[in-house]
Amino acid sequence: MKAIIIGSGMSGLTSGAYLAKAGYEVIVHEQFPTPGGVTVTVKQDGFGWDIGPLLLEGFAPGDKGRVILEELGVSDEVPSVHEDRGLSMQEFTLWKPDNYQGPYWRRDALKKIFPEEREALDRYYLFYDQMIKLMSLGKQSEIEKGLKGLWIKLQMWLAFQKVKDKVNWNGSQLMDHYFQSPVLKTFFLGIVADFVTAPSEFPALGVPSIHLETAFDKRIPTFPGTRSAQTAYTYIRGGCQTMVDAVMGVITKNGGRVVTNSAVKRILVKEGKAVGVELADGTIEQGDVVLASGGMKELFFELVGKEMIPAELIEQIESNLMMESVLMVQLGIDIDPTPYQPAALCYYYKTNDLEGSVQRLRSGYYHEGREGFLIYVPSLHSKSLAPEEKYAVTIYTIAPDTLNDGPWSQRREELADKLIAEAETQIPGLSKHILTRLILTPEDFRKRTALKHHSFGGIPPVIGNKAPSHQTPIQNLWFIGAQSESGGGVLNVMTGAQKVATKILGLN
Repeated sequence: MKAIIIGSGMSGLTSGAYLAKAGYEVIVHEQFPTPGGVTVTVKQDGFGWDIGPLLLEGFAPGDKGRVILEELGVSDEVPSVHEDRGLSMQEFTLWKPDNYQGPYWRRDALKKIFPEEREALDRYYLFYDQMIKLMSLGKQSEIEKGLKGLWIKLQMWLAFQKVKDKVNWNGSQLMDHYFQSPVLKTFFLGIVADFVTAPSEFPALGVPSIHLETAFDKRIPTFPGTRSAQTAYTYIRGGCQTMVDAVMGVITKNGGRVVTNSAVKRILVKEGKAVGVELADGTIEQGDVVLASGGMKELFFELVGKEMIPAELIEQIESNLMMESVLMVQLGIDIDPTPYQPAALCYYYKTNDLEGSVQRLRSGYYHEGREGFLIYVPSLHSKSLAPEEKYAVTIYTIAPDTLNDGPWSQRREELADKLIAEAETQIPGLSKHILTRLILTPEDFRKRTALKHHSFGGIPPVIGNKAPSHQTPIQNLWFIGAQSESGGGVLNVMTGAQKVATKILGLN
């Protein structure tokens, strides 16, 4: 049996690794010169930076991502570092205390900053705990079967009764229910802007899952030891290229191939079945199964063709809102940033108008970093990413895929300078200590991902959005990756790829 895989991001590599390990002949076609998609580590002048993932969930011992690496036999090749991050508002910044003060230290700190919201914070954290319990039971229900599984489902039903009144709420309604302060609302919901999703578009019951307390203090007990949905967050030591190389190695060690500079022009369909692909150079390649990652429009409208797709799927694809892109500036510096930012990663929120920020972004307006950005110093957890006594730094912020006032290619240097200037408000003197820099604009990401509109994290978690299923209307054609039902994020695309490979192996 032969599997043809389009795209060498983590979804393509993971599915290919499972199939190759099971005896399939696997070939992965990657249109870009290097494999890995946006999970690669780019290097320049002795420095290295990841261009996609930052602090990952799901790769601590016992977590889904780690289990996948264990099943593929490469877990030891992908060491991780358990860490946390900071969060800075215009009015205050919270870093974990030197001495551990329990899982609710941020709640207690917020009570001191917002004494008038003390009761509201207690009520919100009660809701948070209720949702964590519900999500934890959901995780257990995926594992337990029989009577124990039924008992857990009964507990889930009982837990849901405590939050079901909010099931049709959006994030904005949830925050208005608990808080008066716009700063507190942004504190708990600011991360949705990273998805280019407005608070009024995000489901209320999803808020705790995107703002877990364990992201801000690694000392809080995490899953699986506590049977809690509060997962641990980790960096991949040496950069995410380590994971790309390890999983890709499973394919090649089992006789498979990963071919770069190899774009697929169309998917060959005969009598309702995918039977192979035609490459950009005209080469025809036959296969028993085709797995495609990348964009949903690129796959169904271009590689397959609208004429072969049911009208309801066309409508579903066209109705989905998409994320926007990012501007990313990678720096090599000779100044120690830790006196100003003690952890490797910190988000800096500079606006409380999340609704307006998202709508402006979708219209092509770029805030130039004034509404927020993050600073990530990967060499703090992986010394190999910078020369001795030097530091690798990433500054990035969400940005429109297409600017409304000039192309990215003409404004890349100017806008990179402005983003660095904003970061310099946090790390004084930064611009004077830059040894090298590498700019990645939405245009660069479009080329790397073969997307006409670069959607940085796939399909945003907007109420009403519905990604296409893994199993397509074309027999033997499967859709994987961030724009498929798996959703964005390294853990999600790898888990989705694992599920698809398992289904394929079960069918043949």
